[in-house]
Amino acid sequence: MANDFLVETSALRFSYNGSPLLHDLNLKLISGSLAALIGGNGSGKSTLIKLLCGLLRPQSGSIKLGGENLESFSRKQLARRVGYVAQTMSLIFPFTALEIVLTGRHPYVSGMGMEREEDLRIALDALDQVGVAHLANRPITVLSGGERQLVLVARAIAQSPSLLLLDEPAGFLDLKHRAQLVQVLRRLRDENGITCLVVTHDLMFLEPSFDQVFALRDGQIAAEGAPSAVLQSAILQQIYGVGIHTLREEGKIFVWSEV
Repeated sequence: MANDFLVETSALRFSYNGSPLLHDLNLKLISGSLAALIGGNGSGKSTLIKLLCGLLRPQSGSIKLGGENLESFSRKQLARRVGYVAQTMSLIFPFTALEIVLTGRHPYVSGMGMEREEDLRIALDALDQVGVAHLANRPITVLSGGERQLVLVARAIAQSPSLLLLDEPAGFLDLKHRAQLVQVLRRLRDENGITCLVVTHDLMFLEPSFDQVFALRDGQIAAEGAPSAVLQSAILQQIYGVGIHTLREEGKIFVWSEV
């Protein structure tokens, strides 16, 4: 893995209605890495993801993508570089799964607005990568919550991004599909060089697959490093404010909290 940074934030600040949420936040995301963003509810994880994909603008500080200021990119340029999967999304029209994924190809569509054969191939391949190719012609409105989430991940993959941002993508997934999603992210990193940053509460999936973990507390990065360094009982207790215990066995980590 190259030891350069795809994403760098410096003294990043953001407030909602004058109430500070992120302040002086500094983050360096290694290019070609699979990274996790953890922290308690309300710690600013989703806000940080929205800042990194350009949906929100910081009050101060800077965000660099590939060494360039994020604000220098047009919306189309940014959509070709950054794929984003939101925590929740309203899907009320009965578009097919394939039609949804094809919208990820819009940054590459010509002025005529017609998808090319290559766009169709990429969209079908993205559905296949996340294991839902058999749902290509099914209306999104009849799919389960987990199936919809995988379709949205496929749409982000179809953008052919260098950075993939996922906000709690496993929230609706069962254990089988969570493991499958981690495998997909590892393959995107290893075979395509895509940098992935995943917001998650599921700490037990982070070892040994993930390269970096960033822990948010009080609007700042309170801990960062390899999963083995961050997922320690003392650190997690500080991050979440409750008693947390960890146990490592056969290369895996088990995490539980005190009741």
